[in-house]
Amino acid sequence: MFERVRGLKFHKKQDVAIVGAGITLFRRRMNETGKELSYYAVKQALEEAGLEIQDIDMVVMGSAPDAFDGIHMKGEYLLDGAGGSNRPYMRVFVGGGTGVFAPIAGYWHVASGLADVCLVITEEKMSSSHPHPQSAFKYIWDPILDRPLNPNLIWIFALEMRRYMHENNIKHEDIALVSVKNKGNALDHPAAQVAEKITVEDVLNSEPMALPVRRLDVSPPSDGASALIMVAPHIARQLTDEPVWVDGVGWSLDTTWWTNRDLYFPRYVAEAARMAYKMAHITDPRKEIDVAEPYDPFDYKELHHMEGLGLAKKGEAPILTREGVTARDGDLPVCPSGGLLGVGNPIAATMGVKVAELYWQLAYRAGKRQVAKEVTTGVTQAWGDLMQVGTVMVLSNKR
Repeated sequence: MFERVRGLKFHKKQDVAIVGAGITLFRRRMNETGKELSYYAVKQALEEAGLEIQDIDMVVMGSAPDAFDGIHMKGEYLLDGAGGSNRPYMRVFVGGGTGVFAPIAGYWHVASGLADVCLVITEEKMSSSHPHPQSAFKYIWDPILDRPLNPNLIWIFALEMRRYMHENNIKHEDIALVSVKNKGNALDHPAAQVAEKITVEDVLNSEPMALPVRRLDVSPPSDGASALIMVAPHIARQLTDEPVWVDGVGWSLDTTWWTNRDLYFPRYVAEAARMAYKMAHITDPRKEIDVAEPYDPFDYKELHHMEGLGLAKKGEAPILTREGVTARDGDLPVCPSGGLLGVGNPIAATMGVKVAELYWQLAYRAGKRQVAKEVTTGVTQAWGDLMQVGTVMVLSNKR
């Protein structure tokens, strides 16, 4: 399929390109197993790249809690469906941050020269966890200080949302605009689970979960998988005239002691972004980033993360949203895929609506979702665990 450079020793990191991506449907309950979901995503990515499974040197799997699939060490369980048999294979996971951290792991395998072609798969089958996927998080809490309070993640995120609103004097109406935008964008996504045309009033009148969080402020639990093909430069140029390059990567974890942090600003995202931007030589992200896919499991989190990524000043993201700047035809399109709020939230598999979507946008392969403006550089980000993980990737179509 392509010519390899045999015996080449890299003394400095090499560039890394993305040349194919795949995504399954995102749904509340899928009949397929996690292995089968992984297979479908891989098949699509290989076909887009013009490769076959025997062309793959290494495989990186990203998947969040074992409890979702009900199988301990599920990375090994998913191996054969992900194409990992009889080749180097590893699993990474940092909760919700896995959707960007998995391709970061793929990046360093290729950038180091250890692999010419790396397949990255992310999978999540949340419907196996009964009575609700929320029960899988029962044991992430500190057993002395947190667990006696019987907390859940909605409860914690409601505290963060309230703090963000209070510190920046933000109205719920402005936050709800994110849900309206993203669910509307998702109408053009073939994998979307909860795409719909809604209004701000629909969000504000939806079922209360843990105030101020309401039903339509939250993304749905999902089953799904996604895949990327990451390659060395000499391979990329043989496969396509328009590769999308990884310009920067960054990750950061804050303490699990969420009670000891001011929740109004995601410092862990800012630290991860600083690392990625330095690597990408970006000094003014608001001016240099053309399109963004921040992590949006809740509507307020898109705004929160925009500010952590330096795409808006503290408290400014709701204003940009209200003024249409973040719309698909705006000056800074944000979550043109429809994000987690519209497409669905299969934790790690959200790589498909974050890194994969950014790849499709920069390769001009996003179809009806393609943003109106010319795009050269984009940023995507994921977030997870107890509001402590930030993972960031900067992509570009220029060299």
